[in-house]
Amino acid sequence: MRQQPTFPARRVLVAVALLAVACTESVGPPPAHDARRTPKLTTTAAAASDIALDQWNGTLNESGIPTACSSPCIVKGFNSTNPHTGDAIIATFYWVGPPGIITSVTDYVTSVPNTPVGNTYTLVAASSANGISMATYVATNVQNFPSAVNDPSGAMILAVKANLAVPVVDGGVLISAWTGVAPTAAQAFGAHRSASGTGSGATVADPGAIPVNAGALAYATTMSNGVVTFSTPAGFTEIATQSDGFMKTDGEYDAEFVVSGTAGTVEPQWTWDFGLLPSTWLASVLALNPAPPPSGDLTVTTTTAGPTPAQGYTVTVDQTSSQSIDANGSFTFFGLTAGDHSVALSGLPVNCTVSEANPQTVTVPSGGTATASFTVNCVSTTANDKITGGGKLGDGRDFATFGFEARSSGGKIEWVQHCDKHASGSATCQNGDFTFHGTVAPGSYSAVPDSPNCRTWSGTGTAKFKDMRYKNGTYSFTVNAACDNGEPGRGNDYVDITIDDYNDAGYLTGGNIQLHGRHRDGRE
Repeated sequence: MRQQPTFPARRVLVAVALLAVACTESVGPPPAHDARRTPKLTTTAAAASDIALDQWNGTLNESGIPTACSSPCIVKGFNSTNPHTGDAIIATFYWVGPPGIITSVTDYVTSVPNTPVGNTYTLVAASSANGISMATYVATNVQNFPSAVNDPSGAMILAVKANLAVPVVDGGVLISAWTGVAPTAAQAFGAHRSASGTGSGATVADPGAIPVNAGALAYATTMSNGVVTFSTPAGFTEIATQSDGFMKTDGEYDAEFVVSGTAGTVEPQWTWDFGLLPSTWLASVLALNPAPPPSGDLTVTTTTAGPTPAQGYTVTVDQTSSQSIDANGSFTFFGLTAGDHSVALSGLPVNCTVSEANPQTVTVPSGGTATASFTVNCVSTTANDKITGGGKLGDGRDFATFGFEARSSGGKIEWVQHCDKHASGSATCQNGDFTFHGTVAPGSYSAVPDSPNCRTWSGTGTAKFKDMRYKNGTYSFTVNAACDNGEPGRGNDYVDITIDDYNDAGYLTGGNIQLHGRHRDGRE
């Protein structure tokens, strides 16, 4: 069941018996019917930022070249109170004549009628049949005029005009300004439909149904060359009904979706009482979307306990926007849409876990800053494991063979460098063949930062050189990394060792490295 709006409304009927040869419609002080305004759309359920009717005005009986124009036009001002800057203006022009004769729609302040203030009016809906036409234009976020000024003299009034390719024998306009509409056309414009028809007796004018977004306004208008009575659409509130000797028009709005905050469909239907004489009707309906809520910011902080990952983590908002963040740091995402957002922390080493939910749902306030905190707990990856290995590094005339076992309490390593006489110029064969036996220093064994499958350790040992015996002696060594990257070890496992000024590193060309007591993904 449709919710019936509770906004007060007032029907305005403008009746003009005779059509003037050349219209002299003033955009200064309003005629009597312009002073009778529909009250502004306000309810206790509507927020201050909801769409609401600000000002309206209208006229028919326009023809020729009005005194306010230097060429054919249809024009009307918001006598005697201007809209607010930032409003959206809906201008529906009605005329007896063919479609497509409006070359542009502009606005100006009445004190300088030949100087447009620069707002852009876009054609949204139009309909024409049997010699009558109407077209609805919309401008969003209107600017460059005295905002909300009340000027009975008419000098500072904002006026809207349709510039015509040819004069019309009869025309008019209904202008209305609305607060709370989205500021750009892309955001503001919703669905629209138009239709026309001819009938006699009770005839339904129906532009068709359109979807309306939550918080959006539905605006509807009809026109007929039959100056007769009609019934208004159910659920709509009247802006103004106007008539003269050649046409009758009606403008309506439906604020159901503004008040309810839900989406739905709307289909305005007027029932014209055309009697025995067939007459033509036109009808249009369009939706205007509300302004989005002000954006907000989101600050994400991380706190890490235990071994700190050197490269930090990655924080991602709504699975679309990612940013690196230190292990103990913060980062702020600016300009997020107000509302709920998903925040996830990734890139954690396997020995680290997050205390909070991951991802988290955080509500970003309009114009404010929300926070999301992640507490990361990291544990030592080496307490209960050991690493063993044996194999070959390099190939051909310059290669090394090795074997080792290492853990937190100690261990041992053998490293043998093989060189023939043709390899003496390589970095690893500058000292020729040698054999090194080393002992792992207790407590030197640890995980390689950000590499859970790798271990490092150091110690001392003795080296015996085949050709440079004077170098025989005790040396310090460090296994910078020994990595179990999967099976087989050849081509996957990696080793990097430094013995005094000697260094060799690379993927195994034979053999295997095995990390015991912990899976290769870091789990116990």
